[in-house]
Parts: sequence; structure tokens; C-alpha cells
Amino acid sequence: MSEEPKPRRRQARGERRIAELLQAATSVFCTSGYTAASTNAIAREAHVSPGTLYQYFPNKEAIAIELGDRLLHEMRDAHGQAFTPENLALPLPEMLDAVVDPLIEFNCQNPVFLALMHGSDIPGRIAEEHDALHASLLTRVRDLLGLYLPDLPEPERALIADMTFAVFKGGLALVLAAPEGPERDATSAELKRVLFRYLDPIVGSALDDCPATEDADGPGNGRTAPTRSVTTTPSR
Repeated sequence: MSEEPKPRRRQARGERRIAELLQAATSVFCTSGYTAASTNAIAREAHVSPGTLYQYFPNKEAIAIELGDRLLHEMRDAHGQAFTPENLALPLPEMLDAVVDPLIEFNCQNPVFLALMHGSDIPGRIAEEHDALHASLLTRVRDLLGLYLPDLPEPERALIADMTFAVFKGGLALVLAAPEGPERDATSAELKRVLFRYLDPIVGSALDDCPATEDADGPGNGRTAPTRSVTTTPSR
């Protein structure tokens, strides 16, 4: 005989409890890091007994895997919002706003992402999925460079993509370390200025062929460096 489904009320209560435990794990991982975190600490943060926690998760690794799966799914959504054909057709400064802002916003809203993904002993499954996501992002950057510079040799394109991503990750660490508000906004804008100054000489000749756009100072080619303010303010 097939197993009867659980009553909806019981299912909803279980889903709420899982959400509470994952939220508690988020706080503990951010505060202590994955390695030092414990199921007892997560249970205390969730205001439940360890026995209650073990009804839903057998160990810390299972909690990390569930949380990591959800974060990676949201991160893929952020990539999808960033690397759209419409965004990639924009002039370089506007394109940087459109691509970088969703990625910054995701990381600002989910500081546990870096705490979990960069732990020294994170579960292998999460590490593998994170590495695959990292490789996918690099591929998107290489493909983007190929749109501007189709004749650029693949090794050189890969090097530029690696450097661009390294600059982004280094700047992102500064963005996350900045207090939320004007200081974080200014750091985000500065990161995009650095990316512009690096990429503009490389792809500038290709952008010269783009239709002229109007900016605050009148007609131009859309290659004015980003100002020290962000188009989209990261929010929590």
C-alpha cells in the first residue's frame, strides 16, 4: 500500500521548523564559521533542544548541505538576472551596473554564503557545486568578452576573465566589510570603477562601434566611467 501523505498542518509546521533551524544555522555559521559551529549551538540559536534539531537533520553537515543548496539556487538566479542578453548589449558602464549589482546584492543579503562556501572543511558536495558555479560564471565572462572581441585568442580571453573575476572577488570582500549605507554604496561604486578602468582599454575599440548614447553631459558613446554612486543600492 502507498504511504498516506502527512496532514498539511503537520507538513507546514515541519517546514517552518526547518526554516527556523536554517536561519539559526545562518547566524551561527556567520558568527563562528562552519568549522567551529556545532549542532548544539544551532539548537540554542533556534531555541530548541538538540533532540528537536535531530528530528530534522542528523548532523551539521546535513544542515550545511540544505542551506548550501538553497543559497546556490539563489545565486544561480542572481546570475540569471545579471547575464541577460539585454544587459550584455548595454554600453560598458551600464553593463557593469546591470551585471555587478545583482551579484553584490545577493552577497550583501546572504553573508553566510561566503562563510559557508569558503570554509576549510565544508561538505564535499557543496564544494563541488560551488566550484561548478564558479566555473559557470567564468565561462559567462569569457563568452561576454567573446561578444566584444571574437578574434581574441582563447588563452588570452581566459586570462582576462580570470583577472576580472579576481578583481570582483577582492572588491566584493571590501564591499561586505563596509558598513551598510553610504560607505558600502561608495565601495560598490568604486569596485565598478576599477572594473571599468581595467576592461575599457581592452574592449574599448569594440564599444566604439556601438550606437551613441545620451548621458548627463550630452551625446556620447556610453563609455563614461561610472560615478561614485550605485545604480542599485544593496539591501538586506
